Amino acid sequence: MNTKKEILIGILVGIIANTIGTLLYILLFSDLSIVETYQAAVEQGHVGSLLALGAILNLVAFFGFLRIKRDQRAKGVLIATIVTALIILYYKVF
Repeated sequence: MNTKKEILIGILVGIIANTIGTLLYILLFSDLSIVETYQAAVEQGHVGSLLALGAILNLVAFFGFLRIKRDQRAKGVLIATIVTALIILYYKVF
């Protein structure tokens, strides 16, 4: 397959895994609704922490792709994780 397409698929999987991880964390550990939890995180400055906890699910996607020898897709997940790290850095600094 086309290398760029494989990397793009990996990036999309990384973004989706991060989103699902964040939502799972909110649903499992918060007494508030998803919207209320997000609003509270914005008010208290914890959006970066929410994203970081959601990014843990990227580990599963990354090592899963490595296990089935889809290295380019794993590279895409890594790129999505680095972008998430930059977003977290933005939230922590500003």
